[in-house]
Amino acid sequence: MVSARSEGAPASGPRIGVFALQGDVREHLRALESCGASATAVRRPSELDSVEALVVPGGESTTMSKLSIEFGLIEPIRKRIAGGMPVYGSCAGMIMLAERVLDGRPDQESFGGIDMTVRRNAFGRQVDSFEGPVTLSPFDDPFHAVFIRAPWVESVGEGVEVIGRAAGRIVAVRQGSLLATAFHPELTGDPRVHRHFVEMVRAALNVTEG
Repeated sequence: MVSARSEGAPASGPRIGVFALQGDVREHLRALESCGASATAVRRPSELDSVEALVVPGGESTTMSKLSIEFGLIEPIRKRIAGGMPVYGSCAGMIMLAERVLDGRPDQESFGGIDMTVRRNAFGRQVDSFEGPVTLSPFDDPFHAVFIRAPWVESVGEGVEVIGRAAGRIVAVRQGSLLATAFHPELTGDPRVHRHFVEMVRAALNVTEG
């Protein structure tokens, strides 16, 4: 099991897993630990059972879909989301949290949870990757965002809060305890998105425990 903590270090903060079958896992683990979470990789249902929240990283959404089915994770994750588990998805993770996906494979499945329609690779292919400032409503200052084969959100349902746009497109949303961005905050060194998610997790746990 991969963990961002050094061996023997005590666990602290909420227990947040990172979906680790594909994608930029280590970067998210480090970012979560820097924000006070106890972060660990999740590859099996038993590991999912041990965490209180989940991050679905960037990567390749069709591969994530295939592997989550093969490793028996897709239904457990769907059930945890339906039960209120906080989840953050970046780039491919945003696609995996969408109820509806455009330009995906016919057999592609998602975890769902956010009432939105997402278009895969909407900003273009790898060569069209770009960086730039994005205004996110939870923060006072713009966030320097990294977009790599990024999706965008075509439309959202009434319960979804749009918290960020780039080039006139929706690139960050929140619905309850679910958060998604089209960009990769784990690659920037700016901890604000991960810190915001950790705070969301703490708030959700306080409600549950209360």
